[in-house]
Amino acid sequence: MRKTASTTAPVHPLLAERWSPRGFDQAHELGDDNLTALLEAARWAPSAQNSQPWRFLVTRRGEPAHGRLFATLASGNQAWAGAASALILAVARTADDDGRPRPWALYDTGQAVAALVTQAQADGLAVHQMGGFDSAAARAEFGLDDTLTPVVVIAIGRRDAAAELPEPLAARETAPRTRHPISDLLLPARTARTPAAA
Repeated sequence: MRKTASTTAPVHPLLAERWSPRGFDQAHELGDDNLTALLEAARWAPSAQNSQPWRFLVTRRGEPAHGRLFATLASGNQAWAGAASALILAVARTADDDGRPRPWALYDTGQAVAALVTQAQADGLAVHQMGGFDSAAARAEFGLDDTLTPVVVIAIGRRDAAAELPEPLAARETAPRTRHPISDLLLPARTARTPAAA
């Protein structure tokens, strides 16, 4: 099933056809070549001063680490994410070893994840990103120090249109995709405020 975006101008099919399914093929395995391609795409994402602050904790279904990461997910995500071939924790290095903050690390990590997701779409894989997880539990479970901030858990696999999902997730799986209109995204270029006279 395709859920192509209804756009007001032509965009690349990799972007127009990307969506976030919850129905995954429980028999599909993510091969090493596929995984390497995803990480390679992320590796070449842009970043402030080429700092490359993203890190990825990769777990594949059946591995002990997969169960540990799965346990940090919100219950609503646990209802379907276990069928995905892999769960990846994206982490941002938000501070240097000396404690100096990296203010753009979260933004840069988001760009790396976007590159990974686009590569997955090109390779015929399905991806669903989840903010619904216990960040503190993930940090403790995997021994992440204070310079590393868990950002998102990424479910990757092959979509299964026949996967049985509980409601209301089943309805969301087939519902049309929606977005705010472009006009809602634009901020007015207001004139700067003049300081009050003393």
